Amino acid sequence: MRRDLERGFTIWLTGPSGAGKTTLARSLAERLADMGYRVEILDGDEIRRSLYPELGFSKEAREMHNRVVIHMAKLLSRNGVIAIVSLISPYRTVRELARREIGRFMEVYVYAPLEVRIKRDPKGLYAKAMKGEIKGLTGYDGVYEEPDNPEIKVDSSKMSPEEEVDAIIEKARELGYLP
Repeated sequence: MRRDLERGFTIWLTGPSGAGKTTLARSLAERLADMGYRVEILDGDEIRRSLYPELGFSKEAREMHNRVVIHMAKLLSRNGVIAIVSLISPYRTVRELARREIGRFMEVYVYAPLEVRIKRDPKGLYAKAMKGEIKGLTGYDGVYEEPDNPEIKVDSSKMSPEEEVDAIIEKARELGYLP
């Protein structure tokens, strides 16, 4: 049974590489789709790879990339879609911009301790950073500004993806985004 929302909203998953954002985004999208909602995942890596693969990782490049994702999430949300953004988004100012621009917005801090992220290392980035092959890895030797007051924080080292999904859906109901 399809359930249409008059107004969608955005679930913004933020956290360093290896925190569990992509896994959570997929599990969350699957659960919401099973509930009958229209859902779209905006994965930062996929968008970067599709639209501008040559874009670097300077602060300015990251902010531009984040602004593109904010615009996409805003369009989806205002058309009744639940947009799930999976994006490191290391700067608080950009996440606050997303909150202001999108309106119906939930910031989810996807946390995992550094040692867990290093062990997971899905892209091999921590191994390269530890060898000195890359510099400025977000959350390692690069800036990651933890959220001051996210709507919810999940710890992927202690919670299963199902438990994280349950907590996010419960919070979305508390906020009045889901019936």
